[in-house]
Amino acid sequence: MWLNRQSPVPKRQKCDHWSACSPGSYAYRILSGGGKEKLAKICFEDELLISEEKGNVGRGINIAIVNYKTGKVTSTKFFDMWKGDHSGEMTAFIKNAPEESLLLMVTHDDGSTRLKNDAKKSVEELGSKEIWNMKFRSSWVFITAKGFKLPDDIQKEKINHSDQKKNRYNGWPAEVQIEGCIPRNLI
Repeated sequence: MWLNRQSPVPKRQKCDHWSACSPGSYAYRILSGGGKEKLAKICFEDELLISEEKGNVGRGINIAIVNYKTGKVTSTKFFDMWKGDHSGEMTAFIKNAPEESLLLMVTHDDGSTRLKNDAKKSVEELGSKEIWNMKFRSSWVFITAKGFKLPDDIQKEKINHSDQKKNRYNGWPAEVQIEGCIPRNLI
């Protein structure tokens, strides 16, 4: 006779990872927006830094700056690349990020229409290989370090600008995400 036993509920991991990061590592997940209703999110060490719930996500490029040594967010901001000229403001925000910071970047809706070359160059200098390839409404996520180097074996960037007419968002690109663990002993 079989007993009716419930399986134990799996333990929830930081930032909803499937498996836990090793002790001495930071957990992160960066999820781009998808369609009008699915807004971008940045999670770091199980704290939503940018999200609809926090009310600080916006159209364009969303950036969170985290102090690497403490793991605490120091600043978040979004830069609307559809309406107005915010490239210079974004470039200054990136350049003013303190050394020994992590920068987590994500798009929602359009991050490219008014993105000027000086802003693209500042992101490229941080290690982005895809910033020059962004198109109208491309979904893009990026994590980088300022003043030190991230391990080569972590995924740092992902972009999607596939055929937007053939997806579930009717002309909007599907979301992309990266997640991982960053050792706390890099500097």
